[in-house]
Amino acid sequence: MSVEDRLVVVADDPRYDADRLREVLGCRVETADCSTPDAIEANAADADALVVNVHATVPESVIESLDLTVLARGAVGLDGIDVAAAADNGVQVVHVPEYCLDEVADHAVGLLTSLARGIPAYADRAREAWDWQPPYPIERLAECTVGVVSFGPIAQRFTDLITPSVDNVVVHDPYVDDDVIHDHGAESVSFEALCRRADHLSVHAPLTEDTRGMIDADTFTSLPTHAVVVNTGRGGVVDEDDLLAALEDGEIAAAGLDVLETEPPSSDHPLFDRDDTLVTPHAGWFSEAAKRDLNDALARDIARAFGEDTPKGLVDPSADWL
Repeated sequence: MSVEDRLVVVADDPRYDADRLREVLGCRVETADCSTPDAIEANAADADALVVNVHATVPESVIESLDLTVLARGAVGLDGIDVAAAADNGVQVVHVPEYCLDEVADHAVGLLTSLARGIPAYADRAREAWDWQPPYPIERLAECTVGVVSFGPIAQRFTDLITPSVDNVVVHDPYVDDDVIHDHGAESVSFEALCRRADHLSVHAPLTEDTRGMIDADTFTSLPTHAVVVNTGRGGVVDEDDLLAALEDGEIAAAGLDVLETEPPSSDHPLFDRDDTLVTPHAGWFSEAAKRDLNDALARDIARAFGEDTPKGLVDPSADWL
């Protein structure tokens, strides 16, 4: 089949630029609703390549019903995609693991440092009563230890940024060599030791069976009452019921979340109206440059898959982190 006869179906999502994909690939590119498995089956029946959004679920039944060469997600995480089933059916799965390192690392630093200083609550008080009294326990950041959960490229960039501002950084990631962690000026520790030693916690983990709900009531109990917990990884890694209870009971000081268990959440989500919680709409990835990088990387990898070359973002179905 010639390239121009290929069909790429792209989720109707503002992060994707169909015109850019069409320009690079030189084939048919159509946008469609790919929000549910049924919608994917209906709208991608003739597709050679499918680009799904960050929330899409692509189970084995959908993969088997399609005749894809490549299944792509414009994100780092792959939760909801049956990567093993894709491999069994000869479908290459690609993602974009390094397109927004600076953006997400900056976002995590911003959430942590602003909440560690109580800035969102102080800003509200300035409009109401000009009250400098702390909204929750605030400690000097330079004397604090920051714990980092998972140590992929984004977490490494976060560590490089936060290290000059804090006393120490401790990291838990059983899949990363200690030497890599040490090269970034951090210390490799067990998860239990991290929870005991950290003043603040930054979560960067992908969502897997091992990580789902790993930040739970026991974690919050181990942290000091001045702790800020930030999650820019995946929402399901933090147990939101346990987080809410910890905030209400004063077990931790504050939380900064760019990801939630269910996205988009309901408008009455209980974490929205708290002055000790800062929630952003899974926006940590975004800058104009990151959006360009994302679409260019997807286009190049789909082209490689069509040309029987190895995509740079090809996912190994046997990878430990899946």
